[in-house]
Amino acid sequence: MEGLVKKYQQRFRKVRGLMEEWEQLQSRLISQFSNASAIIERLKVIGDCNNYGNLKSVDGIVDAVVRKQLESLQTILLSMNKTLEEFRGVVLTIEKMYRDGRQLVKGGGGSNQLNVKQLRQRIGIKPCLADCLDGLMILHEMHQAEYLLKSSVVSALSALTLKPRYLRMSANDFTIQGL
Repeated sequence: MEGLVKKYQQRFRKVRGLMEEWEQLQSRLISQFSNASAIIERLKVIGDCNNYGNLKSVDGIVDAVVRKQLESLQTILLSMNKTLEEFRGVVLTIEKMYRDGRQLVKGGGGSNQLNVKQLRQRIGIKPCLADCLDGLMILHEMHQAEYLLKSSVVSALSALTLKPRYLRMSANDFTIQGL
């Protein structure tokens, strides 16, 4: 029994490392989202040739600046998708740890399978195995839900900003519809 508790402690140490990774990814995604939002906010201003003063006499300047901003936005959105894949990797790792943890308490289905009393048994101040398993399940569900939410937001942002029906661009007029 004590050996199983030690195995769970190892899992939770690994989960702690995953939580640190999650926080770094969170900071990166917030920065990327902020950069994408700044570009989206600028698009209407830079699409108006009245904002160029003497530069508006340069042929194609508005289209060139808008195009460059859209390229930057697309690059940021690709980076956001890569960051989301890293979030997904963390979720999958936590899911695997939960599945492996369940397998540990089942003992592979053999005679080593623990009963409910053994799962609830505490050794000193350490949590019982059932609490450890429940904790892994909660961590997995929580991070999976957060990943799905982040993924939905990034997908919606991509759909709204890069689809032609929302983006109408010409040298004289630039509007973002639907935002």
